[in-house]
Amino acid sequence: MSNQVAVSNTQAVVGTFTQTELDTLKHTIAVGTSNEQFALFVQTCVNSGLNPFLNQIYCIVYGGKMSIQVAVEGVLALARKQPGFKGVDVELVHENDDFKYNPATKEITHSVGFPRGKVIGGYAIAKKENFTDVVTLMEVSEVEHMTKGNNKNMWTNYFNDMFKKHIMKRAAKLQYGIEIAEDEQIGSSSVDEAKSGYRKEITPNQIQIAEGEVIDPEDEMKSRWSEIKSKQVKYSLSEDELKNIIKINFNKVAKELTLQQLVGLSKLIDLEGKKKKTSEPEEITFDDLDEF
Repeated sequence: MSNQVAVSNTQAVVGTFTQTELDTLKHTIAVGTSNEQFALFVQTCVNSGLNPFLNQIYCIVYGGKMSIQVAVEGVLALARKQPGFKGVDVELVHENDDFKYNPATKEITHSVGFPRGKVIGGYAIAKKENFTDVVTLMEVSEVEHMTKGNNKNMWTNYFNDMFKKHIMKRAAKLQYGIEIAEDEQIGSSSVDEAKSGYRKEITPNQIQIAEGEVIDPEDEMKSRWSEIKSKQVKYSLSEDELKNIIKINFNKVAKELTLQQLVGLSKLIDLEGKKKKTSEPEEITFDDLDEF
């Protein structure tokens, strides 16, 4: 599959994706994937009916390994396609709330007042016509590892939103029977894994990149930022220019960027640097990326 951006192509070449969309996808959401990984990601999107441009599904590449992730928007998109969909309600429980749940009757009583205090848990109710409601309850302690994991910046800065999405996603998958393998890490060649038949258990804040070898996302983030700062100096980009690139393409501030988005930012800076060098008017028009 070509990595060059097509000038104009409105005919679908894979599923409903046009060549231009595939090229944009390869350089943004799926940046860093090998051709084989990218083909697998695209086919997963096509087969599942999920749209990466709507933040329903995305992939993350660490050290040559790709992990395909389905966002809560993707799970809900699949749930809405099922007959009898009645929605998923989610609420957080604070330490000063009055909360009671009866597992036998699935009855919940929840009243709030102010100040509510810190969040201690949450619940989601997934509803489907002619089916019993699925109630998912979670305590904060069950997701504490997320604040130290691959997406720790989002979990630290937007904990309540991330926690609600996590509970909602779990309830929806249970009620609507949505089974999508997400956390499988695929290398650029599946032959090596087939030969070894080996999977190493790793801690939540580490990522396996080869047999017996792991990386720390925090260290990788620092390395990516160092690379970006070097390119900023190389291309004489001001802080305002860098902030503008981040705002236009990711609709975020720098501290909110994920590791995957930092990889994309580095590529965008190269494009901006070439634009400056050649003095040719060229806009960076990649779609926004967002976290689930």
